[in-house]
Amino acid sequence: MAADPTCPSGTPEPVPLRISHDPAELDIALIHDFLSTRSTWARGIPRALVERAIAHSLCFGGFVDTRQVAFARVVSDRATFANLVDVFVLPEWRGRGFATALMHAVDAHPDLQGLRRFTLATADAHALYQRHGFTPPVAPDSLMERYRPDVYQQATRSAGTG
Repeated sequence: MAADPTCPSGTPEPVPLRISHDPAELDIALIHDFLSTRSTWARGIPRALVERAIAHSLCFGGFVDTRQVAFARVVSDRATFANLVDVFVLPEWRGRGFATALMHAVDAHPDLQGLRRFTLATADAHALYQRHGFTPPVAPDSLMERYRPDVYQQATRSAGTG
């Protein structure tokens, strides 16, 4: 249960978070808006890329009634490997346990059981993910990445010059 921020009394009434992995229920406009304007990791991402990413991922939407308030996306072969990305709870709904509920849903999904490796990157939510079994890499020297943090801004600038 989570607190309802619209409750006028000093003690918010609990409200349930419903989690769905049905892509038809996702509010793509809300997800795109958050990622492209409020996230630190995907600022400027075009809506077409968000749509393509969602279409090729296992997604989890968190809903209060019919309003989407949370999101997580897992990129996986659903056999050996998964990467958790784009996790967010809208700011006005934070502090109510919704991120933890979302992670419980990810942890319980049948297609994500028995994976050899499940990765993620986080700037500030280490405690949340540690409670779900994530640790720093066992052998960080064995991991490599191709990281382009400004790729969406570069694409926007290139599109504007053509």
